[in-house]
Amino acid sequence: MGSEEEEAAIRVLRSGWLTTGREALEFEKEFAAALDPSGESGLRALAVNSATSGLHLALEACGVGPGDVVLTSPYTFTSTAEVIRYLGADVAFVDVGPGSYLIDPDALDRTAARLAEGLSAYADGRGPTGRPVAVMPVHFAGLPCDMDAIARVAARHGLRVVEDAAHSFPSRFPDGRCAGALGDVGVFSFYATKTITTGEGGMVVTADPELAARISVMRSHGIDRSIWNRYTDRKASWRYAVIEAGFKYNLPDLLAAVGRAQLAKAGRMLEMRRSIAARYDQAFSSDPRFRTPPTGFADARHLYPLRLAAGMDAAGTDAAGRNRMIDALQEAGIGTSVHFIPLHTMPYYAGRYKLRDGDFPNAMESFSASLSLPIWPGMSDGQVDRVIAAVRAAAVRAACREAAPSGRTPV
Repeated sequence: MGSEEEEAAIRVLRSGWLTTGREALEFEKEFAAALDPSGESGLRALAVNSATSGLHLALEACGVGPGDVVLTSPYTFTSTAEVIRYLGADVAFVDVGPGSYLIDPDALDRTAARLAEGLSAYADGRGPTGRPVAVMPVHFAGLPCDMDAIARVAARHGLRVVEDAAHSFPSRFPDGRCAGALGDVGVFSFYATKTITTGEGGMVVTADPELAARISVMRSHGIDRSIWNRYTDRKASWRYAVIEAGFKYNLPDLLAAVGRAQLAKAGRMLEMRRSIAARYDQAFSSDPRFRTPPTGFADARHLYPLRLAAGMDAAGTDAAGRNRMIDALQEAGIGTSVHFIPLHTMPYYAGRYKLRDGDFPNAMESFSASLSLPIWPGMSDGQVDRVIAAVRAAAVRAACREAAPSGRTPV
């Protein structure tokens, strides 16, 4: 955050208009143009108050409802799956690829085929049954899924594609296509930790005019006129029609203005993230104790998930070695996190669908071995060097604790 965001917020405060209005409309136009500068795709962007609400709106617009099944990855935050349940549909988890954080298109194909045949999602009769209607691929840490392969699977089974692009802006493929703008609908997050932020907020994008119209109405109480239209159009502001039982999911101008300032410097912030990640890559790629994250041309480097090599992480799904590393880094004053605890291990989903930790072994392997290091625009070289040194020292301490009785570090 800098003076640009401060000035944007003050501009709105002084304007006398605080809710969704001119700033949100301009933010939508600018974001759509950032994804598709040519405008040839007809992409429309619709600002919302969170990516969670955006995912909910996207699935609702696609007609998802009770009796339906939506396929997605267990390697994601809870919002991806919970919005499916909002609509009374069921979640079918699909494992990520080996050594990956991204949904496996082959596993997706097999699970969709089982459901289409009237079988349960998993071979032993566990998991949901119902009509498969959509897939929600989750782009992770800035690295996009294999959207071409997913699109082929979706076409084969008649699935709508809703991209969870919370991590992906501004990732692009070599041909210029932008992650999040390839499915029927894409949803981006502007939460405080994302590559651009409004504090809280999100954006839904689609090139389908019918989906865009539905999402536009449903994000604001199901009313046929936006608040900005009602107060700027020559028609009486008090006249409107409620055409659906909608939601309160609009993004106010105060946040949209901050988003516009962030969007204007997104390219510069991306280069900062890539520079930090490159220094991490250089430091850890030659160290046999670690595995640097997979990267690609399109990678936005939203997160830096460092993996512990075999022997450093615990066998199976215990993750004890990884946890010792996190404890040691915490003691050194380095904040880390784990992205993510697979959803199939959470009590709600495990109980509802009778899931076991071992049902998705690739997701569990990635979870057990990974921890996310600090990365943000403006992080200084000295801070990066401090993190690198602390990680190396923590690896030594974690290994010593593993060898010591009762968890005590040898002197």
